[in-house]
Order: sequence, then structure tokens, then C-alpha cells
Amino acid sequence: MNFEEIKKTLQDLSSFSNIKLLLAHSGGVDSSVLAELLLSKNIEFSVAHCNFKLRGEKSDADEQFVMDWCNSQNIPFFSKCFDIEIFKKENKQSTQLAARNLRYQWFGELRKTHRFTFLLTAHNLNDQFETFLMHATRGTGISGLLGIKDTEWVKRPLKDTSKGEIIAYAKSNRIKWREDDSNATDIYMRNKFRHHLVEPWLEKHPNTLTNFKITLNQLIEADLFIQNQLESLKKQLFKKKENITEIDLNALELIPQKEFCIHHWFAPLGFSSKEVIKLFKAQKGKAFYSTSHRLIKENKTLVLSPCRRSEKEYFTLYLNDTGKDLPIKLNWNTIFSHPNNQWKPHQAALDKKTIKLPLYIRKYQKGDYFYPVKMKGKKLLSKFFKDEKYTTLEKESQWILCSGEDIIWIIGKRCDKRFTASETCNEILLIQFEE
Repeated sequence: MNFEEIKKTLQDLSSFSNIKLLLAHSGGVDSSVLAELLLSKNIEFSVAHCNFKLRGEKSDADEQFVMDWCNSQNIPFFSKCFDIEIFKKENKQSTQLAARNLRYQWFGELRKTHRFTFLLTAHNLNDQFETFLMHATRGTGISGLLGIKDTEWVKRPLKDTSKGEIIAYAKSNRIKWREDDSNATDIYMRNKFRHHLVEPWLEKHPNTLTNFKITLNQLIEADLFIQNQLESLKKQLFKKKENITEIDLNALELIPQKEFCIHHWFAPLGFSSKEVIKLFKAQKGKAFYSTSHRLIKENKTLVLSPCRRSEKEYFTLYLNDTGKDLPIKLNWNTIFSHPNNQWKPHQAALDKKTIKLPLYIRKYQKGDYFYPVKMKGKKLLSKFFKDEKYTTLEKESQWILCSGEDIIWIIGKRCDKRFTASETCNEILLIQFEE
């Protein structure tokens, strides 16, 4: 990409209405050239400069250089000093990773406060090549080999332009910049790659970056194709139902290269492909948790749901109240005769003399039991749920009506015969559940 194309790209970025651009400007040659390119097209923008105090007075001089340039061009200038050493220790991160995280966190704050549309950074083709090599040695997937990608918020107009071209442009246009002498050292991993691998190779093989650009574009096209295919396959397998997603286990097992697909679908949710595959042969009810989601094995499906927020466990049902604060919709009244028709599962006809007030509603607890109508003896709720073929989520969402320590009603399902009104009962509490 030549510099006229870059100028056109910048012009296109700024052509929409109400666009506000923020340039990350270190004072180095790349960001200095990008700033001058913006200026040459009369594009309005602001500048953000990070001072990490890593080089003492030289870091302060970089900040002063950028600030002076902005003042001379009447460009809004933002700067911030960071205590990177404290952040590194607290987060156990390397200097470069800590600087990156602090930098983009602050850029995000500026975006929110000043409503910037795009952040422009001056990453170049050499940066792309170095990132490609570093990721390749760390065992990354295809997406990790795509260099430094643009996002909806971050744009990199120089990403297809080599460092050599940028320096040549700066010299021919008499653009001033600051040299960061730490780039000449090997204290950072990227510098080691650059000095001992990339630069010697590029010196012997000057066409490498041109060929790499072609390779990178092909990788991007391949990745887009793969992503589209994965998304299409996901739509076939993942069936959304309210706040859960069901995934057909048999279909999932038949996918060629299923570990690759599973990694793509589940890694963003915090699950490893090995965890998911373990669930294939696990018992019903087995679950794995991430910070945001839960994945449960049912009979023929995996059920994906957001992690449940903590909810109130007990709700008191006062007969003289409206019940508006209850987690489910119930209504009730007292009747004084037993009708001839049979009661439905959504109704609980209770002998008022047998219950202790107030009643309360809760969820299932291990060891719960009741005495179902039309059955002899008691039954564990866990057995009842199994016979009724409840899924794990259905079991967790089932509400139970209690009187003291006793279960009166599996709401909407079955009553306890000890509390059910007989035909001779003359004061019946009729509670009805509305789904």
C-alpha cells in the first residue's frame, strides 16, 4: 500500500458524519508519520500519549515532544503517566503486557468520556510479521497467525506498510520523531525476535515482507471461510430455548475434527475442548462451570446456560397478601365444599386444618421427601424427579410449597396426601399455579 492509498483510507475513515478520531502517538516514527498524514488531509483528530516512566527523563521528553507538536498544530492532546511496576506486580504480567493493558484501558476510558469513534494506532507490516512469528512459536491456531487485526474500534492504517517505507517517507517529508533507545536492547522478547531473527532475515531476503503480505491476506481469507462454516454448523447444532441452549450429543460426536470445532465454540465461554469431550461419556447431571456459563450433560444433549445469579431461597406466602413478591404466579381462596370434579396438577386443594401458617416456597434440597397422593408411603423428591424425567435445569427451577418442615405441594405437579382436602373437608384452601 502506498501513501496515497493510506491517505485515502484515512479520508474514508473520517468521511462519515460525527466521526471523532483518536490517535495513539508515542513520538516514534510510525505514529509521527501517521499524524502528519492525517494533517495533510485536513482530518480532525485528537492525540493520546502514554508515559510509562520506563526511561526516566527520556520518557518525559517523548511526552513533551508530542505535546509541543500538538500545540503547534492546535490538536487536542491527552496524556497520562502510569505506575507500571505496581500494575505488573498486582497482575503478575510482563512489562510489555502490562503496558499494553494499561494503554488500551485508558484509551477505552477516553473513548467513553469523549465519544471517540475510532482509535488509530501506527502498527506497521514489520510489527505484523514479528507478531506472526511470535505467535507461531507459541503454538497458536489460525486466528493467532493473522497479525494485529483491526476491530470495530481500533484501526491500523499502516499495517500493510513496511518500517522501511515509513522511515523513507518521514525523511523525504522532513518529519521529526523521537527514537526510543530501549528498542535497541534485548530486554523484551519482541526485541530479541527483531534483532536476532527478523532483521538478519530481512537483510538477506528483502522480498520477505512482500511475500508475507500475500500469505497474510490468504490466511485472512481462509480464516473468514472457516469462521463462516463454523457459524453455519453451530446454527444447526445449537438450539436456543429461552435462556438455555441445547446441543445434540450424537450430532456433535459425528463432526469431523470435532475437537477443533468444540474449541472454537466453547473456548470463548471459558471451557476447554477436553472438558466438553469428557461430558460425552459422563453420567446425566454432570456439569462443568466457567466464570460465566454452565455446561450440563443430559441424556442426549449438552445444555448450556448462563451461571445462575444468587437468588432468594425462601419466600413466605401470606394468605392475607397479594403474593406479588413471590417468584411464581399463585392465587388462592378458601372454599367450603368439595366439588365433584377432580383437581388438576396446577391446583392444590388443602385441608386448612392440617397446615401451619404462614406457608413458604423454596427450591429442592437433598433428602427432601413427600407422601404423594394415590401412592403408599413416602417418596424422595430425587426419585420423583427421575421418574418424571426431569432435566437438571428443570429440577433446579421446580418450586415447592411447604408447611413448616413438611412439603405440601410440588407446585404444578403433585400434592402431599397428608394435607390434601378430603371429600368431607368443610374448609379448603385452594391454591392455583399460573405458568
